[in-house]
Amino acid sequence: MAKLGFIGLGVMGGQMVSRLLDKGHVVTGYNRTRSKAQWLVDRGMKWGDTPRAVAAAADFIFVMVTNSDALKSVAEGPDGYVAGLAAGKVVIDMSTVSPTASRALAAKVREKGADMVDSPVSGSVSTLQEGKLSVMVGGRRETFDRVQPLLQDIGPKVSYVGNNGLALSIKIAINLSLAVQMLAFSEGVLLAEKSGITRETAVDVLTHSAIASPMVQYRGPFVLKLPEEAWFNVNMMQKDLMLALEMGRELNVPLPTTAVSNEFLTAARGMGLVEQDFAVMFDVLARMSGVSR
Repeated sequence: MAKLGFIGLGVMGGQMVSRLLDKGHVVTGYNRTRSKAQWLVDRGMKWGDTPRAVAAAADFIFVMVTNSDALKSVAEGPDGYVAGLAAGKVVIDMSTVSPTASRALAAKVREKGADMVDSPVSGSVSTLQEGKLSVMVGGRRETFDRVQPLLQDIGPKVSYVGNNGLALSIKIAINLSLAVQMLAFSEGVLLAEKSGITRETAVDVLTHSAIASPMVQYRGPFVLKLPEEAWFNVNMMQKDLMLALEMGRELNVPLPTTAVSNEFLTAARGMGLVEQDFAVMFDVLARMSGVSR
């Protein structure tokens, strides 16, 4: 079993560590708020006081934080994980940030004699718990070959997509579609509801129809009841849509439905719904339609 490190023990990161512990790996973890990771310490995870300590203790260092600023805070400086790297170590960065920023960080990692892949995931907490998570990897092929067995302990579908940054490109492409699908699903539910069909019936029919993608099936029911803890909140989704819009401008790809979906997330923030799962886009459209949750 490999000596692993994991930096960022939020909802998804914590569940990943749990799976890695189940597979028998030795994991040293770090989270900005230690109390949120206590359940993993109780399960046998070792604790690192700093990201640097985690990198020093592990051969493979997973990182999963919310955005570019959070990534910079755990990577750089005297306590950052880059300072704890040495030749032969590998960073597996699962954070969703811009491909350009990720490539720049990979260059700093390689200056230490280590290597880095970007390895974002597609799926939700329930997908992860069911063992159906999809993982994308960008980086050197030989490094992918080293990390693939570890990533398969997290999710069964591990895809090599090319050089550094390209896994992030496909992840951003996936996530823009999640928001667009959620908005379109909300439109369908509300159109049916205002026609006289109960919301419950509309959700049941739509989630078993031709439009029922995996995302619609697991997130569609959120228009009936939001989860107590957001799987992926408004801020996180809007961050990814902004990354998509930035890429669209750089690559001359119009993203009209992404732009509209982004405006609904802005409206959700204005309504004080920022900490809710991004499925709360339904509530924004419902209020505009004169319908209450």
